[in-house]
Amino acid sequence: MKHYNQLIRHSGNQDLFRAVEMSITALSNEIPLHIHAEGVRGTGKTTIMRLAKELLPPIIRIKNCIYNCHPDSPHCPIHQHLSHQEIMSIGTEMIPCPFLEISHAAKMGTVVGSIDLGKLTNHAKTIAAILPGTIPQAHRGVIFIDEINRLADASPELADVLLDVMGTKPGHIQIEETGLATVELPVSVTIWAASNPDEEPGALNVIRKQLSDRFDFGIAMGRPKDYQSVVNILKERENRTINELDKQFYNKMSKVSSILVEEYIHNIIAKIYIDFNLESLRSIEAMKVAASLACLMAERQKVDVLDLMQIVPLVLTHRTEQETIAAILKYLYQVKSGMGNREGIGQQNCGNEILQNSTIAQHSEQIAWWKHMLASLCNKMNFLEKFKSSTGDQNTDGGGNAMSAGNMKIADPTKVDLMAPPKKAISMRELPVEEFINSTDNQSNG
Repeated sequence: MKHYNQLIRHSGNQDLFRAVEMSITALSNEIPLHIHAEGVRGTGKTTIMRLAKELLPPIIRIKNCIYNCHPDSPHCPIHQHLSHQEIMSIGTEMIPCPFLEISHAAKMGTVVGSIDLGKLTNHAKTIAAILPGTIPQAHRGVIFIDEINRLADASPELADVLLDVMGTKPGHIQIEETGLATVELPVSVTIWAASNPDEEPGALNVIRKQLSDRFDFGIAMGRPKDYQSVVNILKERENRTINELDKQFYNKMSKVSSILVEEYIHNIIAKIYIDFNLESLRSIEAMKVAASLACLMAERQKVDVLDLMQIVPLVLTHRTEQETIAAILKYLYQVKSGMGNREGIGQQNCGNEILQNSTIAQHSEQIAWWKHMLASLCNKMNFLEKFKSSTGDQNTDGGGNAMSAGNMKIADPTKVDLMAPPKKAISMRELPVEEFINSTDNQSNG
């Protein structure tokens, strides 16, 4: 049987390894961090997630509580009203961290909860009671959902349940059965999911965009790209022992609350959200938590721009286009280069200086591009000589606002007030046919 530490890491799966380990670190800090891995079949998504349960930290609960009530904060109908002394009289126990699975063919009753048939058919003491489903029983643990795109397509009611569970932290679930009192529970569950977007019914962000956005990380799983990784997979061999891996990993699982996120990091995240037109506010929450976890796992105390650079693709892959992610990474690289190795700069001043340096750099690039385009235009239209003779080789109108060629003036776009169009541009495929095709009938009617 394979173990997690024996799995071979390569360029195609290293993001999933990183995301899983960050999610486990977050779980040890009682923070659910949901991850969704997408990729072609046979690349090892499910294998990595299932074997990662070896690293899950054990939890303490009230003895025999199937809802996994924490002794200090009981939440289930049985224990939530008990005093601390009453809970101590029941006792506590340490159990493995819950790791349960929901298949794409699962039923509402098994996932949420239903009537406890065992108690209902007990002749010695017949009672009607609720049996909690997979989600309530996974409280403070992990639920793995393979082929989540198929579940979202075939069982929209289960997708609605997941929206409630993942929408807030902790989430919420409601168990209803005719004739019995409704059971409402807070649930803190980490969701790991996998899917093959190139197979029916398609990618999750197309089937149920709202559910896709609930995931903090979206991981694009790829194939190995070098011969040695394939050879290592065939050998299925790893030099480190399980104990060595566990020791290295658990040493990093200290409190995420000890990580310092300075004001300039907040400024950068805010600029990313506004300037790059991100939609979901969950993206910025995920950025802050993920950057703190990356910093924690790197055994540092303060979040750095480098942490943001590492986690941005994980947070945004399922939320925006690759071109936008590339532009954000370019911006972060410029910020990192502008910062250098300076220390001790005031938080707000540092944030403002970073943003100003980035703006100046972008403006300089625009001016250089415009000058290049103008020179090419003048050469092509044979205006360059007229331009030199009429202006004495001056490039502006005195105010630096325009370039002239004879009687023509070409405005400098870097000094022109631009106005946004009244409506956002859309692609031709979204336009009605009559908007861009003129038929004989249309012309005769006009």
